[in-house]
Amino acid sequence: MTDFGTIAGKVVVITGGARGIGLATATALQALGAKIAIGDIDETTVKESGAARGFDLYGKLDVTDQQSFGAFLDDVERRLGPIDVLINNAGIMPTGRVVDEPDQITRRILDINVYGVILGSKLAIARMLPRGRGHVINIASLAGETHIPGLATYNASKHAVLGFTDTLREEYRGTGLRFSSVLPTLTKTELGTGITAPRVLRPAEPEEIADAIAKLIVAPRSKVRVTTVAGIISQVVGFLPEAVGDAIGRALGAQSAFLDDVDSDARKAYEHRVRE
Repeated sequence: MTDFGTIAGKVVVITGGARGIGLATATALQALGAKIAIGDIDETTVKESGAARGFDLYGKLDVTDQQSFGAFLDDVERRLGPIDVLINNAGIMPTGRVVDEPDQITRRILDINVYGVILGSKLAIARMLPRGRGHVINIASLAGETHIPGLATYNASKHAVLGFTDTLREEYRGTGLRFSSVLPTLTKTELGTGITAPRVLRPAEPEEIADAIAKLIVAPRSKVRVTTVAGIISQVVGFLPEAVGDAIGRALGAQSAFLDDVDSDARKAYEHRVRE
């Protein structure tokens, strides 16, 4: 039985908190007594979400801009107190063949999904290290352990997040700081609109990811995979010979889920928003 009482009073910052996994996590942790600060590049939506749920602090945050990120964290500590947990959740997932991907989109994926995580982690470490405590949780993806056609740059970005987070865990061992990665499967958020999950791999609910993050704060570990079944399949396939693993991926439908089977009309609004 998980004792969530230790979450009460913790100052938690969540990037990309206006919607999806970020918002579900903020809502769940607030219910457990945490002080919640959410930031998002979408200023209108983050203010609407924050005000509707009565979060302690909410506002615009560009994770690719050092001044914006630093000022946001300074404001959190000034108003709520020292940051206990930073959840680097902001991320985008355009789909399609890499040869058709505009260079502007390639850079945007890497700027948000990789640089934003690195920048946030650096800024958090600088604040947490003198206190000898703190937890950085980086939202990766099971795509970071696999190779899914139609998500080449996204896959690369999540592989990077996993490698970066594991390195921090060793680099700051013994300092009192903790570093964790969360690896969701395809989740029912706007990011997954128009995509059908591969066979036998049901999409996760944002609340499932939020619950896993809450448990991670109570009992830190290096990685948590959601859902359990998708996580097991990902790990098993990773140990198999390449040809066998690839064949299993094709049998499950993963080879076409993010290419030929995508509902482009359903994804149009999301794809347009992340390209702005």
